[in-house]
Amino acid sequence: MAETHVLFVEDDDVIREATQLALERDGFAVTAMPDGLSGLDAFRADRPDIALLDVMVPGLDGVSLCRRIRDESTVPVIMLSARADSIDVVLGLEAGADDYVTKPFDGAVLVARIRAVLRRFGHASGGQPGSGEPETQPVGGLLVFSDLEVDTEGMEVRRGGRQVALTPTEMRLLLEFSAAPGTVLSRDKLLERVWDYGWGGDTRVVDVHVQRLRTKIGQDRIETVRGFGYKLRP
Repeated sequence: MAETHVLFVEDDDVIREATQLALERDGFAVTAMPDGLSGLDAFRADRPDIALLDVMVPGLDGVSLCRRIRDESTVPVIMLSARADSIDVVLGLEAGADDYVTKPFDGAVLVARIRAVLRRFGHASGGQPGSGEPETQPVGGLLVFSDLEVDTEGMEVRRGGRQVALTPTEMRLLLEFSAAPGTVLSRDKLLERVWDYGWGGDTRVVDVHVQRLRTKIGQDRIETVRGFGYKLRP
């Protein structure tokens, strides 16, 4: 099998070179670029399996680059942010990123997060791509919730008869809700099931993805249960 291809956009030469070497040691093929415009060109030319984007890069910042990538592809995107409490984290997630890692980061943690995202997108856990289905896919064929139809076998969603385009992370999130309509799912449980976090994670990732999902399937379809989490209205 071919190696999983990572597009890495980072303007700091030391971080870019050290991270590229670390990822290559773990079996990934890496294209490293110093700015957003060259990163976009590389994305279009190479069509990588995953994009790793620093928020603050020249030319075209990471958030804008993420938006451009998301306009063209559902490839997984991880943002790198220098501050955990930065508004850039939320902006990156709202732009379509699937996860983020705070700088400075440990190389092993970064690799673990990349592999977790790749597993969610149907890749193997190492540097080798695979073709497996998501591990938490509920069984049942077509599920109908008023005007919302979720095809759990064809992995398609329709609202009012029209197909709804979801990213793989949004699809996995909807599958979790649709597998237990009316049941409250906590943010921690969703982090564990959808983001494959075996450790504590930032619940803002869940909140932003739920909001993005609401804009696509209906604002009132997913209900917030204060102090507990979210549930899908049957």
